[in-house]
Parts: sequence; C-alpha cells; structure tokens
Amino acid sequence: MIPDSSISVVPQFSEKTPVLKLGKTRTIRPIAAAALRGITFHENRLWAIDTINGYLLQVDPLNDNTTVLNSSRWRDFVGVTGLAIEGDTLWFTRDDSVFFCPLSGETDPKRFVSLAYPANGIAVWKSTIYVTCEKAGYILVFSRETGQEITRFYAPGIGVENLTVRDEELWVCDSAEQTVYCLDRATGDVLFSVLTPFENPTGLAFGSDSEGEDATLYVAYADREPYIRDNPNADLELQYRDRTFIHPLYYHFNSRDRYALSNGYLVEMSYVEELSPLDPIDLKNLEWRMALPAETQRQKVRKIEPIGLPFREEIQDGQRIAVFQFDELNANERYVFGWKALLEVWSIKYQFVPKDGENLPPLPENFRDRYLVDNDNLAMETETIRKAAKEAIGTETNILRQMYSIRNYVYDRLSYGIKPHIDPPDVALNRGIGSCGEYLGVLLALARLNNIACRTVGRYKCPPHPLKRNLPLEPDFNHVWMEFYLPGFGWLPMESNPDDTNEGGPYPTRFFMGLAWYHAEMGKGVPFERLLSQGLPLTKEQASIGELAINHVRFTILEELQPE
Repeated sequence: MIPDSSISVVPQFSEKTPVLKLGKTRTIRPIAAAALRGITFHENRLWAIDTINGYLLQVDPLNDNTTVLNSSRWRDFVGVTGLAIEGDTLWFTRDDSVFFCPLSGETDPKRFVSLAYPANGIAVWKSTIYVTCEKAGYILVFSRETGQEITRFYAPGIGVENLTVRDEELWVCDSAEQTVYCLDRATGDVLFSVLTPFENPTGLAFGSDSEGEDATLYVAYADREPYIRDNPNADLELQYRDRTFIHPLYYHFNSRDRYALSNGYLVEMSYVEELSPLDPIDLKNLEWRMALPAETQRQKVRKIEPIGLPFREEIQDGQRIAVFQFDELNANERYVFGWKALLEVWSIKYQFVPKDGENLPPLPENFRDRYLVDNDNLAMETETIRKAAKEAIGTETNILRQMYSIRNYVYDRLSYGIKPHIDPPDVALNRGIGSCGEYLGVLLALARLNNIACRTVGRYKCPPHPLKRNLPLEPDFNHVWMEFYLPGFGWLPMESNPDDTNEGGPYPTRFFMGLAWYHAEMGKGVPFERLLSQGLPLTKEQASIGELAINHVRFTILEELQPE
C-alpha cells in the first residue's frame, strides 16, 4: 500500500512551455519511459504514467521534453495503470484500488474504493468516476461524493482497457482488441469503434488547442520489440526492449454506410514475377494474368503502372486484371514483369450488431452457384465437415451470430502453423493445426454448408511498421482472409487466423467485420494469378507459376493520411 508520507506531484514546467496546437500532431516519445499505461491532458499539457518506473511524467507534446513530477516518490507509483485529472485532483488506479490526491501534493493520497479484482483504467467527469476492470468484465461507475457504485456497463472488449471522457461520450481503448470504442456515457452503448494503427493500446486522451477546443485523440502504446544486438564479445544476439509512445488516432465514422475508418497510409506496392523456370518449357501464345489492387471502402488506387514489360488491362467480373502477352516462352528467356501501384489504405471496422442479422432479404440468385458450393477443394461432402457445420452453429439462426460461432468453433479446434502446402479442410480439422489458407478453407466450408455466402480475398499484408517511412519492406508470406455476405448490405471482411490469440478463448473481435490498414486487397472473386496458353488454362502437368517464376513483393510506406 502507499506509505503515509507525502507524495509531491507539483507540476515542474515553465509557464512558457508551448501548448499543443490543433493540427500540430506528431508521434510523442517521452524520454526514459518504459511502458505508458495512462495519459491525460491538463491545462494543454500532457501527463502520463510509466507503470514500470513509477514515473508521473509531464511531457511537452511538441518536442518530447520530459519531466518527472514525483521525483522523490516514484516507488509509490510503480504499478499504476490508470490516470485522470479533474480540477486540482489527481486520480489513479493501482492493484485493486482507486486513489486520489491534490495536484499540489500537500496531503497523502487517499483510497477512494477497492475492487474485488485489479482496477485498470480510470476517467473522471465532474462527480462521476469510471473504472475499468478486465477480470470483472465491466466498466464500473461510482459516485464521487459517496463512493458507492451507481451502475456498471459491459466492457466492450476482452482485454485490459483504459478510458477517457469527452462530453457525453466515454472513449475506451482495449489492448487485446487493438481497438478504440466510443460509448454513450449514460448507457454504455457502443456508438462506433475504430482499429488502432499499432497493437496494444494502453491509454488515450483528447488534446486541446489553445482555445480549449477538443482536438486530436491521442493513444498510448506499450509493448516489447525484438532487435538484433551487436554484442562485441559474441555473435549477433536477438534481444527484446521496451517500446512505448503516443500517436494521434485519426478516424471518421460513416453512419450511413455503417463503417468507421481510422489511420490511413499512402503506400507504394509492387508485385513482380522474375521468370526463372525450373524445367525446360516451350509455351505458345501465353497470357500471364495478374489481378490488380481493388477499389474498396478502405482502399483507393491512385495510380498503377507496369514494371519490366507492358500489359493490357481487362475487366473480369468487375475486377481489374493486368494481362502480359508472350508469343512464345521457353526456358532460355529471362524476364522481369509486373505492376506497381500507389494505394491509400485504411483500417476499417463495420458497425453491425446481431439485430442486423435478422429478417434479411434472400441472397441474389447468382450467388448460390458461386458462393455456396464446393468450388475450391473444400471437402464439403465429407462426414467430418458436415458434422462440424452442424456443431458450429447449434440452433442459432441469426447470420451474424452464426458466422461468429463458426469462427470461434474453428479457433477452438485449430492452432496456427506454417506448412509447405494446403490440405483440404477435413484433413486440417482432424490434424488440429493449419496455416492461414487452411483456416480459411475450414471457415468457407462450414459457412457455405450453413447457407452463408462467402469468398476468399487477399493477397498480401504490408509489414505493419507505419513509422518506417520511405524504406522498402518485404512481407514474409502471402496471406488470405475471407468475406461473408450480409444480404441487404453487402460483403463484410473477416480474418482467417490472426484473432486466434488465446488458447480456448476468449477471442478478440478486432478483425471480425474489420481489417487493419496493412491489408492489401487484390481482385475479388477472381484468381489472383492465372496462365492461359493458346486460350486454354495451363494445367499443373504443363507447368505451374511456382515452377516458372520467383515473385517479388515490396511495400513502401510514404506518408500517413487523415480521413476527410
């Protein structure tokens, strides 16, 4: 517990310290901080708590100048996870309790309330205290005057949450969900949610301009990152170090179309094939067809240009295809050919709830022959998959709950593992280990057997390092995910395996009806790459793309974008 000696938290800044101005947003990196867990703005200055070092910090948002405000009492703040300021009172959470003390430090902190489980985050609005508690699964609401619990709201996510208040809104970040939620402060209902550009958000606060108007929402992040250490007394070593920073969260909620966009990036992506056949070949009148990036609500194509060789563009089922023409191709020739695209990519989260899955119109008639059948080696006729399809949904009839149940069923039975080839869904399910493609195959099979139209989408993910600008980044693997169809609205995305993070659950829902900014969407409903020789599809006996060429995929993050 906190000793009875005084704790000084007197602000040690100059009156000339610049304030955060609207539009002057930047990544803030407090000096000497190891893990920020709570942040707040007070009188146009940023306050933050470093839970590892116990530092109560005052940070200049314009230049990262950092002051430790509790220089003699830092031990008492080790383990503090939430921070709030209301008037001249500092509030914080540590262990299972909520404490408060004057900013002047003239008296000892007092315990406001103790919980049955650890208290995580805190926000204060006049006479109301909001406290998050992961173990309880609630946001607890207390009266400041009596210390009594007034009500409680369901926590919107499954991880450790922190929060802040703005007018009639309660804003919550969840470390496991990689998500910020906007809640109605009176009811706790989720108004909308957005994905954060980085993993493990640990605190959030709204900055203000010099006139006191609400400005940018800032989110703190804390994790450990791997790095290669050059040990002068040994070989290179893989080590881990603390990484913590504060970054603006840009967002736009489109209430009409039921989705929210957040931090976008201008990315240059190139996909190139290097012709290098493994065996002798002689192909006549060859068409090498590559899907081009798609136009979606979260991805905009600014420009596409050829690399190495020219191509003609065709439209197939509404999707753009680059067609490279070779009159003759043999093993003695070498080419580099492909495309380069300039893309705007955003994180997107669709805002549908279970009631939106009731009383839906029928599927479009042409969907049944395309998205409800086994057209991709899905083993839908096997006893294993048919039994799993029934078990996955039980008696559920709501399409959104069905899809959610199918996802959780697959996550309960598969663990992620890389394999050199993709096995059918029945084999993967019996084995209990699958790659992203095998997760996807099981999901597609179970959904289609339950009359949920769905399709494979993908194809690559940009390495998720948005602070590494103007550097070529190469993904280690390709990646696929899925879209399922909600009649009356359209296609909704769902990741194949990245949300399978906890053995046995609970599983986050960040990528259930959502995609992060680093997903690059290629042509949908069409093959990503296909070969035609003399007008006929090339068979595996003739040659496969993997035997003919080596692909080169490169991303370069150019700048961060703000949604209009």
